Amino acid sequence: MPEAGDQAPGFTLPTTDGEIKLSELTARGKVLLAFYYEDATPLCSNEISMLKDDYEVVRELGAEVVAISADSIDSHRAFAERLGGVPFALTSDVKLDAAKAYDVVDDSGKRSRRAVFVLEQGGRIAHVERWFQPGNPGQYEAVFRALGLEA
Repeated sequence: MPEAGDQAPGFTLPTTDGEIKLSELTARGKVLLAFYYEDATPLCSNEISMLKDDYEVVRELGAEVVAISADSIDSHRAFAERLGGVPFALTSDVKLDAAKAYDVVDDSGKRSRRAVFVLEQGGRIAHVERWFQPGNPGQYEAVFRALGLEA
């Protein structure tokens, strides 16, 4: 698994807003890369809702959110609609290319597990939460500190 200090593995994937290339995003600023298990599951819905609620803070810190799961674009669109809209793109990693590159494929080999990577501008990994739990305030605070939020 890539560690803090490593260069983030790149990828190009389809999203609900078109295709994204990670290297283009990190050239412009920081990225909060959030892998999640599956659309519409309770914990993953909580994770995406939390990121949605704090999206303006993420943007004020000069970062963009990239949320990734193995679900299809159609599934992502329906999921975003159920959540009342999402201000960032949901990324489809159907072949698990990004999940494999970040070593976050779950034990079934069919999905990614919940993990968060904070990437600095330029693509260096600043922080890793390997087993991200949306309800864990310590993990959530650590992610935002890595983005530059001062307590």
